[in-house]
Amino acid sequence: MLQTPSGGAGSSGTTGAEGRLVSIGTVLNLLREEFPEVTISKIRFLEAEGLVEPQRTPSGYRKFSTADVERLAQVLRMQRDHYLPLKVIREHLDALARGERVPLPAPGQPRDGLGLMEPDPGAEDPVETGPEPVPTGPQARIGRAELLELTGATEGELVEWESYGLVVPHPDGGFGPDSVAVARLVADLGRFGLEPRHLRAVKAAADREAGLVEQVVAPLRRHRNPQTRAHAEATARELAGLSVRLHAALVRSALQPRGQ
Repeated sequence: MLQTPSGGAGSSGTTGAEGRLVSIGTVLNLLREEFPEVTISKIRFLEAEGLVEPQRTPSGYRKFSTADVERLAQVLRMQRDHYLPLKVIREHLDALARGERVPLPAPGQPRDGLGLMEPDPGAEDPVETGPEPVPTGPQARIGRAELLELTGATEGELVEWESYGLVVPHPDGGFGPDSVAVARLVADLGRFGLEPRHLRAVKAAADREAGLVEQVVAPLRRHRNPQTRAHAEATARELAGLSVRLHAALVRSALQPRGQ
């Protein structure tokens, strides 16, 4: 069985009270005692990979048990200390759960400290993987309290995001799918010390990229033919996806040590 080191999840209060179910924001705070680099996005990604299966409330919110939090701590510890891929970690923990006495797999090679290559770079953003109690259609929205619950943010933080134009509510006060996605990412970046003022350049770059996409599709949107206008929206989505992938590739390239 994987040993919990002194000061680790099992000995420093990483889990909540026995039998208590806690939110993903609480799980983040508990895990960060040992793993300060962990984010809500990382927890969602581990769930999507089958490493943990939290319960869901009738409204769709995740609720984690003590065993769930301990399992997450084990996964993070095995990644950090033994450089094992998630597939190997999952198989090892599942074997232990079945009562099998299995040795810890041989360590793998260290991964890049930024974790940029963990998900497939060409795949969809793992932040949004898996079902979530968020709006699913362009007209669907959630309230302010729900957004705070999803991101683990405070009201003051949300007000600051809004003041910098990072998160923009609908006139009725609700938040649509894009606002929810932005809020989650801003919250995760904030846990690394990046404040909204640091993200102004990112927002400005996104606005410029949107302007480029708009230049391409604007003539199509003005066309009288409904099929042409529909093609404009499909083209805009495709261009936006390509722009995001290009941005991610450029950031990865810029972070590579020179000569590699």
